Amino acid sequence: MSYSINEVNKAWLDAVWIKLEAKMSAECDRIGDRIPYIPENGVYEEDKAETDIYWWTNGFWPGMLWQMYHSTHDEKYKTAAEGVELRLDKALEGYDGLHHDVGFMWLHSAVANYRLTGNEKAKTRGLHAANLLAGRYNPRGKFIRAWNNDCIGWTIVDCMMNIPLLYWASDLTHDPRFTYIAKDHADTTLAQTVRPDGSCNHIVILNPENGEFVEAPGGQGYASGSSWSRGQAWALYGFALSYTHTKEERYLATAKKIAHYFIANVATTDYVPLVDFRAPAEPVIWDTTAGVCAACGLLEIAESVGELEKPLYENAAISILKATERRFCNWNVNEDSIVANGTGSYHGRNGDFAKPIIYGDYFFIEAILRLRGQALLIW
Repeated sequence: MSYSINEVNKAWLDAVWIKLEAKMSAECDRIGDRIPYIPENGVYEEDKAETDIYWWTNGFWPGMLWQMYHSTHDEKYKTAAEGVELRLDKALEGYDGLHHDVGFMWLHSAVANYRLTGNEKAKTRGLHAANLLAGRYNPRGKFIRAWNNDCIGWTIVDCMMNIPLLYWASDLTHDPRFTYIAKDHADTTLAQTVRPDGSCNHIVILNPENGEFVEAPGGQGYASGSSWSRGQAWALYGFALSYTHTKEERYLATAKKIAHYFIANVATTDYVPLVDFRAPAEPVIWDTTAGVCAACGLLEIAESVGELEKPLYENAAISILKATERRFCNWNVNEDSIVANGTGSYHGRNGDFAKPIIYGDYFFIEAILRLRGQALLIW
C-alpha cells in the first residue's frame, strides 16, 4: 500500500527512520532477549520474563524486533526475537496466568516468526495460543471472556486486537470455527460496547447465561460512561482489522465511525490524545500510546476505502505521529524507550502513569514502517 505523502512529510518520515533505526539497533544490542515494559530513569531494568511471564505486553518487544528484521534484514533482530519467543514457552506451559491477551503475546512473537520464516515450532506455538483464546468463548453470550477469577461475564474492548489470532488460525488450518468465534465476539462488541456517537465502553459485563447487558464499569478510563482513549484506539484498529480479515462491511463502517469520533477529539489537543476524552479538564493527562495505536488503525482504514476518502485517515494518522514525535519522542540512543507520556489507566493503577510504555514504541514503529511501505502485518 502506498500513501499520499507530500515532500515535507516524506522528508520528516525519512529523518524519523534514520533516528528510529539507530535507536532500535542500540536497544537490541542492550536488551537482546529480555522482555522490557517500562524504563526507569531511561533504563529497562525489569525483565518481565523473570517478574511476570504472563504479563499482557510481553509480545510487543519481539513485535518491534520482527518489524525491524522485516525492514532491515539484520539477523540480530531475528536472533533476539526468537530468544524472547523461547522464553515465552514458560507462559504456555504454566497456563494459569494466561487470559484473553494471548493474541498480544503470540501474534507478535510466534506468529510473526512463522509468517517471516516458516518456522514450524513457531506455528505450533501460535496455534496453541489460538486454541487457548478460542477456549475462552462463551457460546451463550457469544463473547470471549476477559481475565480470570470472578470475571465470568466480562468482555473488554481490548480483545478486538486479540481476535486477529483467530483469523490467522482459521486461514492456516482452513477451520472456520476460529473465524466464527472471532466474528461472534466482534458482533457482540459492536452491539454492547460501541456507542451511537462512535465512543466505546472499556468493560461490559454480560449475563454469562444469555449475553444480556448487566453493566459497564469505568475500567481504565475516568469513570463509567467516559471515553478511555486507548479503548477507542483498540476498537478503531480492531474493527478495521476484522474488516480486513472478513470483508464484512459492518466492521469497516464501525471502524470509520469510531475513527471520526477519535479524530474529532484528538484534533482539539494538537493531535496527542488525553487519556480519557470525557475526563475533567484538570488535571491534563496524556496517553501517547492511544494516539500511535489509533494511527495504525487509521492507516488500516485508509487501505480499505476509496481514493476520495483516503486523505482523511492518512492525514489524521500523520498528524498524530508528527505531534507525538515532536512533543514526546526520545531519540537518545543511550537511553531506553522512544515514546514518552504513555498512561495505562486514568487512575494510574499499575505504576504506568505518564511513562514510556513498550506498546507505545511498538505502534509508533509499525505506523512509521506502514508509511514507508515496509511494515509486516503482524495482525
